[in-house]
Amino acid sequence: MSRNYKFYNSEGLYFVSFAVVEWLDVFTRYEYKEIIIESLTFCQKNKGMEIFAWCIMTNHIHLVFRTKDLQKPELLLGDFKRFTSQKIVKAIIENPRESRKEMLLAAFKKAAENSSNVKYHQFWRHDNKPIELWSNKVINEKINYVHQNPVEAGLVFRAEDYRYSSAIDYSGLKGLLDNIIVAR
Repeated sequence: MSRNYKFYNSEGLYFVSFAVVEWLDVFTRYEYKEIIIESLTFCQKNKGMEIFAWCIMTNHIHLVFRTKDLQKPELLLGDFKRFTSQKIVKAIIENPRESRKEMLLAAFKKAAENSSNVKYHQFWRHDNKPIELWSNKVINEKINYVHQNPVEAGLVFRAEDYRYSSAIDYSGLKGLLDNIIVAR
């Protein structure tokens, strides 16, 4: 893996993207997106995560974040991914309305069999591709990219209309997460 894709500065601001294995469209269901929202809120309140931008797409997530209190960003992100993986897989198993249950669980199980550090179900791909954001220009470019993702995917016409994103916070209204740091 290239030096460009590692967390080298624990005080840095990072852009990360991480996807569901096989790019499966898990986040088409409200209840799975809510697990992500609850987990991001927990990380903000209890783990020192400062979020500048976020977006939940159907099969991946974008974050622009940094950590405070000397928490290493790779450890924080690892904890987040482990927790959400377990919670979402459990929610899929227990969801009586999940018509894709067998297909999803089979894909997660197959991914785990090909992984040395996952036992039963691998939900997230292992690559995060963290990019440290070093200037205001690059910060604004990445935040714009995060917010325009639902527009580019044809989910909404305007970024601020997408509920599962911080674009609404940047438009001056209140989004789903508290304490979003709006970079100007």
